[in-house]
Amino acid sequence: MNKAEILAETQAYIKKTFLDEGTGHDYFHIERVVTNAKKILETENADLFLVELAAWTHDVGDYKLHDGVDKSNELITEFLQTLQVEQETIDKVLEIVSQVSFSKGNTPTTIEAKIVQDADRLDAIGAVGIARCFAYGGSVHNVLYNPYDNSKDASSVQHFYDKLFKLKDLMNTETAIKIANKRHQFMENFIEEFYQEVK
Repeated sequence: MNKAEILAETQAYIKKTFLDEGTGHDYFHIERVVTNAKKILETENADLFLVELAAWTHDVGDYKLHDGVDKSNELITEFLQTLQVEQETIDKVLEIVSQVSFSKGNTPTTIEAKIVQDADRLDAIGAVGIARCFAYGGSVHNVLYNPYDNSKDASSVQHFYDKLFKLKDLMNTETAIKIANKRHQFMENFIEEFYQEVK
């Protein structure tokens, strides 16, 4: 199976597996991450195949979708082996995926990992990021907003301070930084309007 066929099979698998996922980590989120990664690749020198493959599989086995248990290594390996992907490539994909997540706090060690991390984080901010924040909050039964509790994970609005507002300054590539600045400003405007309305 050549690289194009592997990517096509991977996309089909992701679509089948994630299409109706309701936490904001659905197929269309993953597709947007791939699109973001391709946009960043226009100005970065990186392995296109590795970036795309990691972007397509970055949520496979994610702990948020498996009752708090990270099954990334197990499930990504199992799937890519069915496509007869070389073990060396699988290991590189696993390394990239392990460095994408904000909650894991890992620093990307390759340009490929930096690109996929940026691509994923861009989908967590701006208008889409706001929508995903509230979708995920609802899926785990978080309250929308609690003015008396600003502890971590206390509400969906608190998630802006726990994570979303931090992402702009954590981007790795110039392309992502430019996009992130605009999306960050949109989120600040949204929160300002939100507070005006709940007063």
